[in-house]
This record gives sequence, C-alpha cells and structure tokens, in this order.
Amino acid sequence: MLCYHSHMFDTTEMADTFSLSEHIVLFPGDCLDLLRTIPDESLALVITSPPYNIGKEYEKRLKIESYLEQQAAVIRECARCLSPRGSICWQVGNYVDNGAIIPLDTVLYPIFTGSGLRMRNRIIWHFEHGLHCSRRFSGRYETIIWFTKSEDYTFNLDPVRVPQKYPGKKYFKGPNAGKYSCNPLGKNPGDLWDIPNVKSNHVEKTDHPCQFPVELIERFVLSMTNEGDWIFDPFLGTGTTIVAAVRHKRRGAGAEMVEKYVHLAKRRIQEEVTGTLRTRPMYKPIYDPDEAGNSLRIAPWGQKQDEKQSRLLEKKTGYTTK
Repeated sequence: MLCYHSHMFDTTEMADTFSLSEHIVLFPGDCLDLLRTIPDESLALVITSPPYNIGKEYEKRLKIESYLEQQAAVIRECARCLSPRGSICWQVGNYVDNGAIIPLDTVLYPIFTGSGLRMRNRIIWHFEHGLHCSRRFSGRYETIIWFTKSEDYTFNLDPVRVPQKYPGKKYFKGPNAGKYSCNPLGKNPGDLWDIPNVKSNHVEKTDHPCQFPVELIERFVLSMTNEGDWIFDPFLGTGTTIVAAVRHKRRGAGAEMVEKYVHLAKRRIQEEVTGTLRTRPMYKPIYDPDEAGNSLRIAPWGQKQDEKQSRLLEKKTGYTTK
C-alpha cells in the first residue's frame, strides 16, 4: 500500500533563502548560514537527525569535543529561533570510540539545558534492522530527545493516538462501573516507538545511508505543531522533514550541504507536493514473517537442529537460590 495525500500547495516552487512568506525553503549550504537569516522565535518545531560523527560518507570525522562544540553552535541558534510554545527534537544514536559507546543524547543534554530548554521526553525509537555486532549486542534503537522553551508548549495528543490494546475493557467498580474505560480515539503511543527504519527493501529507500522514515517525523509534526506553522531541519538529508511538513499543511525549511542530497531532497519534496511520493503509511502494522508465511522462517538445518535451538531457553528456566 502506498500513501498519497492532498496538500495546501499548488506549486512545486521552493525558495533557497528564508522568508516568513514562503512555504518551502531548501537551503544548499551550512545550516548556521540559514539560521542567521531566520527571525527570533519564528519556528514551531525544530527536528533533525544530525551527523553522528561515525565516519559516514557525508561526515567529516571530528573528535568528540569538536563535535559537541559544532552541535552547540547549531542548538543555540535553533533555540533563538524557536517560538515560546515551540519544541526541539534531536534524534541521535551512539558515538563509537575504539569499541566503547558514548550515548550522544547524554552528552548533548547539558547543551540544551544550557540554552534554557526543558526536557519533556526521551523517546526510544526501536527498529529491527542494522549492523550485526560480534563483541557486543547489536544496536536496535536510537533516541529522540524532546525539549521545549517554556511550560506553555504545543502538544496535540489526539492526532497521534494509536489503537487501544483492549478497547472492550470496562470499569469494574466505582461510579463508572460497567462503562468503557478506554478513550475511543485511541491511547497515548508512549515513549517507546516501534517503527521500521529505512533499509534495503523499505519503500522510501534512497542512496542516503541514514534516512528518516516519514512516519517517524509525522508523529512529531502532528503532535507538536498546528497547520501553517514553520518546521525546521538543520541537517535536512533527503528532505523527509519537509515532506512531513508539506503532507500536513505546515511550512518546511531546511539546510543540506551535500549537493547530491540537495537534489534528492528537492525531488522527494516535489513528489510529495504532487502526491506521487511513495511512503510507508502511518500506523501500518509491522511486517510479521510468521503471519505472512515467509518461507525464510523455515530453518535450513532441519528439525533436529530446530528442536535443539528451541530447547536452549528451556534449559535456562531452572533457577536456584543456592
């Protein structure tokens, strides 16, 4: 199933300089140069996945101290541009230093609080696919740290509610006994999000090695902004943040330094505007290979080995207090 949407835009025109009168701004250069042209307190949401300093093709590998200084400069400018009711969401993984990991959200936290921002959630984004490690457990999550500028911030829960697990549940005592206890609009999605990452067979896959799934950004756009608001991504990559903004009748701006990703972002945004961009729909159930009858679930080493594998856990269930 592919997802197509109607839009507030009748044109695919994109500006390359910022103006509050624009709808889409794609700046081909350093985000700090773009940020300096954005007026104070004009952005409703800043959301990004900055380079992790792990040596990807689009990164210049820096020492962790230099990396944090670079991030601090961008975060301070983003905080200046953020509206009083606005939010900043920074999605990061781990910095690996000679086999030891440094969770980047923990070392970035003081930079955000030092800019006068207050943390609301540390959201864990879980996914199934990634590099396989042999000397530690394979990483299957990243974090999104959410900060606001004030206590009076925009947060719309209803548009991002997810289906109830037990919609038929009722109160069993008290004044509401016998009445349904669940919100009919759905439940709060919580701070652990299970959303597939963009890997080889994902419908959104491009040449970019670290690409946001659109549905991840949509949840932030819908919950933390209103129609017509400005959403900004300082490290735009393939344009996913602007795609999500356009899809939900918001204004989107971002900067990208790598020329081939600028072209890629431009193409994807234009496809979104015209309703032809192929994406994974929000809330589509995660693929279950057992339910789908996938033949790859049949182990090639035969039934005896299968039984041996299934007994591995059984052997470990007999605990003792001795």
